[in-house]
Amino acid sequence: MHSDLSKEIGKLSIPERILLVEDIWDSIARESGGFDLSLAQKNELEKRSLSYDQNPQQIRSWEDIKSEYIGKKQSK
Repeated sequence: MHSDLSKEIGKLSIPERILLVEDIWDSIARESGGFDLSLAQKNELEKRSLSYDQNPQQIRSWEDIKSEYIGKKQSK
């Protein structure tokens, strides 16, 4: 079964595979009832939330960050 499934997945485009992974991840999260965060993760989320509250204008979109990264890769 594993090799058949791998073959079928391989037929999908990259965007389709990404959507499949997201769907699988969402189903795992639903069935597990969520995930417990470590104290370090909770602290980091609190730090980031406070940073956003204090400086919302400093937030950059994923598209901006991705474009900047791709631009740097292409200029090498």
